[in-house]
Amino acid sequence: MQYQWYPGHMTKARRQMQEDLKLIDAVIELVDARIPYSSKNPDIQTMAANKSRVLLLNKADLADPGKTAAWRAYYEAQGYFVVPVNSKTGSVKVVNSIITQACREKIERDRRRGILNRPLRAMIVGIPNVGKSTFINAFAGKAIAKTGNKPGVTKGKQWIRLNKSVELLDTPGILWPKFEDQAVGLRIALIGSINDEILVTTELGFELCRFLTAEYPGAAAAKYGVEECEDGNKLLARIAEKRACRKSGGELDIEKAASFLLDDFRNGRLGPISLESAPRAEQKKTPAGAKEQEKKQL
Repeated sequence: MQYQWYPGHMTKARRQMQEDLKLIDAVIELVDARIPYSSKNPDIQTMAANKSRVLLLNKADLADPGKTAAWRAYYEAQGYFVVPVNSKTGSVKVVNSIITQACREKIERDRRRGILNRPLRAMIVGIPNVGKSTFINAFAGKAIAKTGNKPGVTKGKQWIRLNKSVELLDTPGILWPKFEDQAVGLRIALIGSINDEILVTTELGFELCRFLTAEYPGAAAAKYGVEECEDGNKLLARIAEKRACRKSGGELDIEKAASFLLDDFRNGRLGPISLESAPRAEQKKTPAGAKEQEKKQL
């Protein structure tokens, strides 16, 4: 199965982002803590190379804490200011001080020029459905950005005055034109950042079953009361049986079972699960090193 989704509006959003980068002091990139490598847009890495960088591992409450800690160390070693956050519970206030730390050199330059208390301008970026709007609302303490549990809610850019010290430029979520590694596309699809309407739900369910059995044995058994097996097809059928997912003629409804499974994973009802691990310490700490490690994941 090929995992690709690049609507035309993303091309326009990417061009606009390149222009807007001239106006900002720092880039805040949200990634999904369950897939910190796969949800990190390589185009943003290139476009924002000369800006202060803050990396937020969002939805950290849904991810494996040990793996999140390893990813934090990995990206801090590359020069990012990294914070695990959970936007829905409002654990984002620390971000304000992180933005200040990331822009310390800019603040000092302004001070030497006699410019005091100028608000820092930060652009917030991330792939679709990574939780940007929810984060903005939690950060601001009020509903100022549209939210939704599907990709593509934010359609255009908007400037938001968060407080006296930070102005935030919200941008639409964008993917990159092509997934060179389909495992990356699979992980992005599993967290819901590719529109489910263009995907084969049963295939996603098969892959998730296979991964759970290999990496988180007992998770499916605890949730659904089924005997686990390495065959994703059989495990999904057992889940369908337990959840009484049947079509009108009595046949097992595998697609419905897959939808239940994906929804349970995406909402943390299977427990804290991460789909990829950070490269080991002895590996070279570069995106290329991460790419080698990811081949060992999903």
